Amino acid sequence: MKAKQYLRDVSTPHRLARAGVIAALYVGITYVLAPVSFGPLQFRAAEALSVLPVLYPEAVPALYVGVLIANLFGGLGPWDIFGGSLVTLLAAAMTYAFRRSWLAYLWPVMLNGLLVSLYLHVLYSVPYWLTVAYISLSEAAVVVLLGLPLIGALRRWRGPEES
Repeated sequence: MKAKQYLRDVSTPHRLARAGVIAALYVGITYVLAPVSFGPLQFRAAEALSVLPVLYPEAVPALYVGVLIANLFGGLGPWDIFGGSLVTLLAAAMTYAFRRSWLAYLWPVMLNGLLVSLYLHVLYSVPYWLTVAYISLSEAAVVVLLGLPLIGALRRWRGPEES
């Protein structure tokens, strides 16, 4: 999709409001489940929202903002604030780009597993491939167990004007 079309698609008041809700939900879920949302062995349930670009283009910047805000208070500083947010932005953009394919659901799993693990293994002195395995499995579980049902429910709920 061309940049102008994408900006037109995400800039209506309704979509801007939805983007704000997505970002707020990401932050809220992350903080409610903070004990398991941070660190090299994490289970971040808010990552279920990482599949939303399949349905909503505005979810791409919303997820970036949500992760950035959530990671501000996560304790890992700039590594997680900027690194995690940029990984999420890339994963969300790829999820949106592949939204008509099952590959859309792999991007958050692969990119978080491979890239977030780069700095987590250094910061926590945990072997890289062990961190990759844990983050990838955790992300896959969240995407499959929470994200896919979320997409299914939203597809049933959405009005015809959004199809």
